[in-house]
Amino acid sequence: MHEVVLSVIMTTYNHERYIAEAIESVLRQQTSFGVEIIVGEDCSTDRTLAIVQDYERIYPDCIRIITSSENVGWRKNYRRCIAAARGKYIALLDGDDYFIHRKKLQMQVELLDENPDVGMCYTRSERRDEEGGMTLYPESEECPTTFEAMLRRNPAENCTVVARRELVEQYYAEVRPDEHPEWLTDDLPMWLWFAAKSRYMAIDCPTAVHRVLKHSVSHDEDYRRRIAFVDSLTDISLWYDERYNNSKLSDELRLTKHNTALWVLSYNGSVGEYLTRWRRDIKEHRPLIKNIASYGLFAKKIFWRMWRKPRRR
Repeated sequence: MHEVVLSVIMTTYNHERYIAEAIESVLRQQTSFGVEIIVGEDCSTDRTLAIVQDYERIYPDCIRIITSSENVGWRKNYRRCIAAARGKYIALLDGDDYFIHRKKLQMQVELLDENPDVGMCYTRSERRDEEGGMTLYPESEECPTTFEAMLRRNPAENCTVVARRELVEQYYAEVRPDEHPEWLTDDLPMWLWFAAKSRYMAIDCPTAVHRVLKHSVSHDEDYRRRIAFVDSLTDISLWYDERYNNSKLSDELRLTKHNTALWVLSYNGSVGEYLTRWRRDIKEHRPLIKNIASYGLFAKKIFWRMWRKPRRR
């Protein structure tokens, strides 16, 4: 085996349906350098661990399992796997996603080798839902590569990213995400730190599949959890905007956060929930009182409530 240049961090919990495909997709990669797979198995209650152990026995030189006697949660699971990585570069692949381009890692490592000022490289992805539907992400004609573009919206699925390990370690040391339990993801704050401290680039072709599962954190069917997740993403962007962008996008980000929550509540929540959120946001950021969209959404909600109300005969 070649010297390990890249470590694939694969965190998994109850992924027995998907984990073999994830591992096989890494093993099929065509590279001129050594690749290791570090599997963070977080005490699954299904056969995930047994499946991973079977692969470790077959490929002991490139697969390492990190587990424990109790569930540690997604944040600590990521952290312990990254701490165990030996590669100069780190790729991320959750246990329910998989690579589809056999030269994905080769292309990204070559790009990073040729551009020492670039800290992270991502590609487009295919988002596949449980019914078989597929969309490309990001949907934009061009892949964004600026700090402000990432503040507005994360363009990079974690299954498409390759980053320099030294930058990942610096991120944990400087930002200390463990001190931010309100951040419901570790991807966006890490990407934003890379974008603030270096450049990031994109390869404009899909190289990985991200499964959109109904009960995942980012795609939960529960509307309250969906709102909480989007709120968390915007709060992360606001944190970085304040520290690295002189709060230039503060008003825009707060408006997006406000309208997104009210849009979801206009379809799913009660009138009381809608008004409570409206008042809270305006209390936190007074200029939102001038936002015409919020009144239109409220009028729509009232109209639909009256229209759907059973009529007496």
